[in-house]
Amino acid sequence: MEFTIKVSGMSCEHCVARVKKAILEINGVSSCEVDLKTGTVKVEASAEGLEEKVKEAVREAGYSIT
Repeated sequence: MEFTIKVSGMSCEHCVARVKKAILEINGVSSCEVDLKTGTVKVEASAEGLEEKVKEAVREAGYSIT
C-alpha cells in the first residue's frame, strides 16, 4: 500500500530527517520519501490502516498535516 500526505512546517533538512525518523519507527512502514520543496511525504506500508498512525507521528514530531 502506498499513500502520500501533505505536511506543513518543514523548513530544512533537519525537519525532513525528523519526519522521516518518526514515520519509519511505525511497525508496517517499509519506506518513506520526504520532499521538502513540495511538502509531501510518500509512504510505503505493508498494511492497510497505517495512514492515521503516520499522520499522528508527524503531528507528534511537531508538524501539521494539510
